[in-house]
Amino acid sequence: MRNILFGLIMPSVLVVAVMIDPPKSKVVNGKIPKSKVSYFKDEVKPEKSMPCFNGAYYRKAVSSKDVWVGISGTVILPKITFDQSRKNDKKPGQFLDNPSVYMGGSMNGQETDVGMTWAVIKDEKGNISAERKAFRPFFRRASYPQTGQRDRWQDAPASKEYYWYPGEEIKMSVRVVSDGKLRFTVEGAGKHFEADFESDGYKMNGIGEFKRVNAIDQVRNEGKAAQPTKTRVENAVWKETNLFRMQNGKVIQVPLHKDRFTDMRCPDPKFFKLTANKKQQMIGAETISINGNVQ
Repeated sequence: MRNILFGLIMPSVLVVAVMIDPPKSKVVNGKIPKSKVSYFKDEVKPEKSMPCFNGAYYRKAVSSKDVWVGISGTVILPKITFDQSRKNDKKPGQFLDNPSVYMGGSMNGQETDVGMTWAVIKDEKGNISAERKAFRPFFRRASYPQTGQRDRWQDAPASKEYYWYPGEEIKMSVRVVSDGKLRFTVEGAGKHFEADFESDGYKMNGIGEFKRVNAIDQVRNEGKAAQPTKTRVENAVWKETNLFRMQNGKVIQVPLHKDRFTDMRCPDPKFFKLTANKKQQMIGAETISINGNVQ
C-alpha cells in the first residue's frame, strides 16, 4: 500500500525499479586507479563555467548534460550561526537567511530541487515552532508545459522522524526510477524518509544534468543581488558524491570526481571556504563553509 502525504507518494516498501551496479573504488598503494578518474568513451564533459543566478549564496557542483539519471551523496549537516540583525519582519522568530543542503536536476527543461532546508517543527503536542529549528526534507518541481504539469513546492511531514540537525550524517539521493517519476531518499541518524514524485520531463533514457548544492537562501530575494549578511553556515562535510548513469542499458553509479562537474561559487568565490585533498576530489568529497561577511 502507498500513502499519499502532501502530494508525495511514499512507498512502504522499497522497490528497486532499476538495476544498480556500482563499480568498486579501491585505493591501491595510496592511489586511485586511473580508470576511476577518467571519462567513459562517450561521456559529455561538463562546462568550464556557468552563469550565477542572483538571490542567494551557494556552492553548486553540477554535471554535464548527458545520460545521467540521478545523484547521491553522504554529508554531515553544517553548523549555523545567524545574523541577528537580519530577522524576518513578517515571521517573528525567523531570519531572512535560510540554510539548505540539497540535490536536484534538469531534464527536458524541467528543474527540480530536492533535499534539506532549515524549517519549523511541530512538537509532540502539535504546536508549530515560531522559529526554524531543524533540517527537513523538501521537494521543488518546476512546471512542465508539454504535459500541463504545474510547479510545486512540498515539505516532508512535520514529524520528529523527519527532523535532522547540524552535525548529523545523512545519505541523500534522487534518481529517475521510471519515465516521469523521481525517487528521493534521505537516511541517517536512525531516521529515514523516502518518497516518489511525478516529474514529467524526466525519462529513463533522457539527457539531463544533476547537481548538489550548499546554500544560504534569502527570503524574498530571488533574482536580486545577494544581500550582505553575517550569517555563517560552516563545515558541511561531503564524504562522497556519485552520479547515476544509464550505460549499455543498465544504471551504474560513478563518482562525481573533480573533472565531472562545473564548480560554481555564487555570487563570488570569496564567500566560500572549500577543503579537499586529492583523494577526496576523486570521490566527490569536500568540506564547505559559507560566510556572507567576507570583505
